[in-house]
Amino acid sequence: MNRRYKERDKKEPLYMIGAVSRMFNIHPQTLRLYEREGLLTPSRTEGKTRLYSQEDIEKLEFILFLTRELGVNLAGVDTILRMREQINQLQQQMEYLLEYIQEEIKKRYEDDLESQKNALVKIPKVTLVRIEDYIYNNYKGKDREK
Repeated sequence: MNRRYKERDKKEPLYMIGAVSRMFNIHPQTLRLYEREGLLTPSRTEGKTRLYSQEDIEKLEFILFLTRELGVNLAGVDTILRMREQINQLQQQMEYLLEYIQEEIKKRYEDDLESQKNALVKIPKVTLVRIEDYIYNNYKGKDREK
């Protein structure tokens, strides 16, 4: 499955408020409070029934972790969620930029491939790697081999 299909699948409304409250052992009023505060935005049926998607469930798990485990108040949760969304957007922009740069390098390398065959000095092939992948492959991967 591709990434867009998975993202769409996570947004599909599946769970009613009663099921979600039982899943997390919280009162339905708490879920309504989170909605009033803008922390969660479940979809609604024509009859105004709240339906929570898998994405909403994951967000709720994070909210409950912040409030229960770390003692963060709702204003702090709101700030953290907004910052988290900004970070995700920036990371997505970086991934798009990285893909663009890789495509440009590939195009320029392919255009120059014929002239490089006759060159006196060969230019090494350039590949861009995400820093996380580089660290994992060069350091953490070696630790697992030991």
